[in-house]
Amino acid sequence: MTIQFSNYMADVLATRHHLHQYPEIGLSEFDTSDYVVKQLEALGYEVHRGLAKTGVVATLRNGTSTKSIGIRADFDALPILEETGAAYASKNPGVMHACGHDGHTAMLLGAARILAERRNFDGVVHLIFQPAEENFGGAKIMMDDGLFEKFPCDAVFALHNDPTIPFGKFALREGPIMAAVDECIITVNGRGGHGAEPQDTADPIVCGASIIMALQTIVSRNIHPIDPSVITVGAFHAGAASNVIPERAEMKLSIRSFDPKVRDQLEDRIRTIAEGQAASYGMSVTLDYQRGYNATINHKAETDFIRALAVDFAGADKVYDMDRPTMGSEDFAYMLEERPGCYFFLGTQRTPNDPPLHHPRYDFNDDILPVGTSFWVELTEKWLAAK
Repeated sequence: MTIQFSNYMADVLATRHHLHQYPEIGLSEFDTSDYVVKQLEALGYEVHRGLAKTGVVATLRNGTSTKSIGIRADFDALPILEETGAAYASKNPGVMHACGHDGHTAMLLGAARILAERRNFDGVVHLIFQPAEENFGGAKIMMDDGLFEKFPCDAVFALHNDPTIPFGKFALREGPIMAAVDECIITVNGRGGHGAEPQDTADPIVCGASIIMALQTIVSRNIHPIDPSVITVGAFHAGAASNVIPERAEMKLSIRSFDPKVRDQLEDRIRTIAEGQAASYGMSVTLDYQRGYNATINHKAETDFIRALAVDFAGADKVYDMDRPTMGSEDFAYMLEERPGCYFFLGTQRTPNDPPLHHPRYDFNDDILPVGTSFWVELTEKWLAAK
């Protein structure tokens, strides 16, 4: 793997560590946005602010072609108390870059500088610095605010670091690469009372436990075996004392799928099972079912382009097609619904025991900064090759 721009990397590293020290939660990344804008304006980009409150789009034009490319980096952090012990650890208690968005932004800013200095392309570059990927669908908000009307893109691209993939490897696939995600809160409405007199109560804990067990039959018995889907009960809250039967029990579900019909089927079965189980215990339930991000679907031509470029850039042994999509989710899905493009993973693994994404001891692998930065430059220059 040949990295052409090593003399830029000290600044890219400094950017990454600065962003890591000052993380901000989605839709409140005001200081992050200011920091990004200051760098881009100094490089001569046309900078637009305000999409999704803190979003930034930087445009660079060169030559005479109207062909355009959009590259997205996310820059929001997570509500996690950092435990890395790094010298550049978060200075905002309870907030940290536990998903590597600081690295994503640093690499794109590094590429922005190189592209501005080289100007070795013919066309229009739109660099999209997106807020609120983690929880609030910043991509969709930027689009609702007119992203692609104001900044037309013939294709859009994004990457995500992955500490489970060997260092420097590119992982991609045509079609579905990440799942749709929905959430559901089920509240069981019972009748509380003394734990010694259960016959005079309607115990929502027992009913809730029955609902949880019955939910496990949906994927195994209602969904076709070749249609990937997941129902996870991640939280179950009820009661506070051993001798008190509470009035209510609450469970929180995460639901993952790819096919829209399966997505509808999952919701229907969850509702039917929760209501039916509750009725069998003489109780009722309320459901708050929220549709989240859609499935992330890569386009063939753009995925083929990334694959071929990655092989030239890193070597065939560093590029592979994923056997199956991941059940994680990503709001870049919305951009891919409006524009052709490709979302891919870049391996950052140090050891097989690396802390995973969203872990309080996760820390972006700085050694990948030259790889990601250089790849964005290669991608832009090849996509907008001078004729």
